[in-house]
Amino acid sequence: MKQFRIEIPDNDTLQIFSITELGDNQYEIHKAGERIGMIQIDGESHEHCKTVDCEIDLPLLNSIREAILVHRDLA
Repeated sequence: MKQFRIEIPDNDTLQIFSITELGDNQYEIHKAGERIGMIQIDGESHEHCKTVDCEIDLPLLNSIREAILVHRDLA
């Protein structure tokens, strides 16, 4: 499993998340060592994703999704 960190601006703060790549376009999202959700990005449409047990509001989740896609494209 591959892990990486992303930093997302949220209002006036910088949120730091640890992302674990689970395979099959699935990523587990952690903050401060606690799992806060999982996202599955559609391989065909980057605009579409599914979430499981997510404790993240939609605008922040969209930013996390975009950061994951950027990281994946750079790797």
